[in-house]
Amino acid sequence: MKVKLITDSASDITPEDEERYGIDIMPFDITLGNESLKERVDFTAAEFLDMIDKSEYLPKTSQITVMRFEEKIEKYYNEGYDAIIFTIINSTGSKTYENAVLAKQNMLAEHPEMAKMRIEILDSHCYSLGYGYPIIEAAKKLAAGQSVDNVVAYLTDMFNNCEIYIIGFNLRHMKKSGRINAAAAFLGELMGLKPLISLIDGESEVVKKSRGEKNAIADAVEYISQRAIPETPWEILRTSVTELEDEFIKQYTAKVGRPPEMQSIAGAAVASNTGPYIIGVIIRGNKRR
Repeated sequence: MKVKLITDSASDITPEDEERYGIDIMPFDITLGNESLKERVDFTAAEFLDMIDKSEYLPKTSQITVMRFEEKIEKYYNEGYDAIIFTIINSTGSKTYENAVLAKQNMLAEHPEMAKMRIEILDSHCYSLGYGYPIIEAAKKLAAGQSVDNVVAYLTDMFNNCEIYIIGFNLRHMKKSGRINAAAAFLGELMGLKPLISLIDGESEVVKKSRGEKNAIADAVEYISQRAIPETPWEILRTSVTELEDEFIKQYTAKVGRPPEMQSIAGAAVASNTGPYIIGVIIRGNKRR
């Protein structure tokens, strides 16, 4: 079968993997001050981290429109694809998933003949490499001849146990974006505390507060490793705290006995909310659905 994997740029799949596995990544539009930009087109992930660090403005992301999804469906139908699999950013944090579903409904209503092409739309229930890594693994499975049913089941299973953790070293962007309570953020800064924040099914919670960077890493290693199912892959999302990221990788690898399966730099859709001074860690926890 001729199958196409399609996702959005919040998946933080690297440009190298995008090309290597033929994944179609739909970029989010970003507004920074008076500038309107397109992620992965007008800047690299590393460039964006530097841009928001120097900017007085909080970046804003725009959802991917129904029309853009309709154009993708039409494109791959016309190219003779048997199936397309959309994997979309968590639906509780963006209307992008809802727009993809509506686009499918519109296209099938207007063009009944398109029903012969299978259109799967998956809610990742997560962010960043929480679905970026499984999509790459799905591409490998398709290349090995696995069926669309098997790939969809694999992706769904991965999303049902994904847990994301953020170690925050500077809370300015998170406070402005509302990802954590503003009063708690201010108290953390005042006392020199670094939060460990869980992002599970779109819900954020401060699960640990540590005094200083060294303790933040050690405490995160201990907490996250206890949440992870043993012998399962984990991934790390990098920003601008390179030395701290390297130290976390060293300690967590020693703790769980395996290095990260994937590393990437936070893209604009994620960094707009977290800022440039965090470490993101993605693990497999207990199944929730």
